Amino acid sequence: MSRRTEQHPDLTDPRIGAPFFSTWRVGTPERQGQTVEAIGRTWERRPWPARDLLGYHVYAGHDGSTLMHYSQWTGEQAYESFVKAHRQERVDEIDTAVPGIERVGLGRYRRYRSRERAAGDARVPGLIVTVRVDFEAGAQERREEWVDLVLKALDDGPGEHAGLLSAHFHLSTDGGHVLNYAEWGSAEDYDRELAAPSTEVWQRVRTYPGVKGSTGSRYEHALGLVPD
Repeated sequence: MSRRTEQHPDLTDPRIGAPFFSTWRVGTPERQGQTVEAIGRTWERRPWPARDLLGYHVYAGHDGSTLMHYSQWTGEQAYESFVKAHRQERVDEIDTAVPGIERVGLGRYRRYRSRERAAGDARVPGLIVTVRVDFEAGAQERREEWVDLVLKALDDGPGEHAGLLSAHFHLSTDGGHVLNYAEWGSAEDYDRELAAPSTEVWQRVRTYPGVKGSTGSRYEHALGLVPD
């Protein structure tokens, strides 16, 4: 069966071959809560759909309108099998409970590199921030170089990023962008980071050749589902 967990996911689990992120737009904070509960009820009363699904997590956006979904699959074929056999009945039940959900899109990724937690750091993230960095057409090969530069910037000043628990960089399989999933101690920690003076290496990150633009979003972990 499926069971709920309050534990945040481990994005570095080596079994994850196909991490997927998607967004739903539901409109209001009240509908965010209703949708999260509908997802939980729908999954809890059904068997876990596949052993190749390691975990499924839902996050409430600070914008009061969106939900982000993160699912950990061992491979894309396992997800395709789930879609054929199990997805629609779950979607139908959730849509009956909360009509009018807009499913914005599904992104397929592979994790490239991470800045993992420091040894012994057991803090629970108070804020999840995702940053999507889009690259110009033909600049696909620059994505890994850009991630390497970001991680170098973080390593050069570790004491300056005390509120950052971890950062996980994913490359979209369509070649167009990078998605950074970052765990922060709190929203205040993140705001302090944004307000800090820029350094030369961070200026290089922001002006890196091929980078077209970026979009950031703030979330709180709202629901975790794992096999029982």
